[in-house]
Amino acid sequence: MNRKNILTLLALLALISCNNDKMKNEVKPVRLVTLDPGHFHAALVQKTMYDDVDSTVHVYAPESNDLQLHLDRINGYNTRRENPTHWNEEVYKGDDFFEKMIAEKKGNVVVLSGNNHKKSEYILKSLQSGFNVLADKPMVIDSKGFEELKHAFDIAAKNNLLLYDIMTERFEITSILQKELAIMPEVFGELQKGTATDPSVVMESVHYFYKYISGNVVVRPGWFMDASQQGEGIIDVMTHLVDLVQWECFPEQALDYNKDIQVTAARRWPTAMNLSEFKIITKLDNFPDYLKNNIKDTVLQVYSNGEINYQVKGVHARTYVVWNYKAPEGTGDTHHSILKGTKATLEIRQGPDEQFKPVLYIEAATKDTAYEPTLTGKIKELQSKYPGIGIEKTKNGWKITIPEKYNEGHEAHFARVTEIFLEYLKNKNMPAWEVPGMLAKYYTTTKALEIATKK
Repeated sequence: MNRKNILTLLALLALISCNNDKMKNEVKPVRLVTLDPGHFHAALVQKTMYDDVDSTVHVYAPESNDLQLHLDRINGYNTRRENPTHWNEEVYKGDDFFEKMIAEKKGNVVVLSGNNHKKSEYILKSLQSGFNVLADKPMVIDSKGFEELKHAFDIAAKNNLLLYDIMTERFEITSILQKELAIMPEVFGELQKGTATDPSVVMESVHYFYKYISGNVVVRPGWFMDASQQGEGIIDVMTHLVDLVQWECFPEQALDYNKDIQVTAARRWPTAMNLSEFKIITKLDNFPDYLKNNIKDTVLQVYSNGEINYQVKGVHARTYVVWNYKAPEGTGDTHHSILKGTKATLEIRQGPDEQFKPVLYIEAATKDTAYEPTLTGKIKELQSKYPGIGIEKTKNGWKITIPEKYNEGHEAHFARVTEIFLEYLKNKNMPAWEVPGMLAKYYTTTKALEIATKK
């Protein structure tokens, strides 16, 4: 190779090197800040990379096992064999972590998923300091928090900022198809009003404290079992169910919680957990002092279960959530959903007959012979949007067959929600019904908690 070619090659290599350095140093429009990540959902937001999100994430938290578990999960994503991420976590540890985050302002989006005791305060103050906020559910755990949330949305609107909660269940394919069929009058008719004893909308969920996430048994912080810090079941996981009621039955409608929501009854009850079970999921040797008031005869009482009976625009709905300790072998969290229309009932079941996988069933209200060809035709229309789905005859009606490619799983849904958030952030196009919907949702859960605790 002559001298001229060598010089050309060196110049080309220098240019490539400069471009690589430029790419490394390029600051992307979205810079994440993770605040006190006490829940594994904070890590799931980072299970994938996003085009507009900078790879450096600033983490502010007190020195704790919760923080180390979060960093270990991120490291696991960075070092996995398939599609590894390349997050760079810059961590500040200290009791003044929140004040430090506000003062340094090294990002523009705060990700909140952890101890919920101060979450509404963190949301409000983050917005007041110019941060956008992506918050895990629940954003509030009591009526005081709900008042702060209302103020937070006012601040977000005034300062052109985005406040959004992580509703992963909207991306479950059976829920998506249940919603699609419910807006087809030829298939579903109209949503019935129902009664208090026979509601037309039922959403039920069973969860487990002992579970696997990203291939490992989840280590939960001790405070997760303290309702004053995590929130009761009627206020926590129930958020997903109340959201699905609104999202499926009143799509793209801006609800007014003062006029459209009426909570008529609510109840809550505990799950018993002995010290041995508590040790397994927390790695703690004893119940912390803050749980002492919840211990009865050496057994911890975790208020993780609840039921709400309420009306949305005159439609009777019932939401029900239960937390058990550990799922039977081969099973896991389950979801049950019923929508009753004038022409058909749409039901998602996830029991033994379904091998504990969600299946969507359709049962016609009458024996009209024209119903089946109508239903078949509508499913064919849906196939253009969801290729591969089909319909299969059952004893009492039909079930929707769904290709495995649509069953992404709970963990993948966090990326879906984050992508939606990033789209709203970039294009300033969050639908007008979202904020009223979030307010209606948290009004429902906090009002239900008031009613249940008065009992």
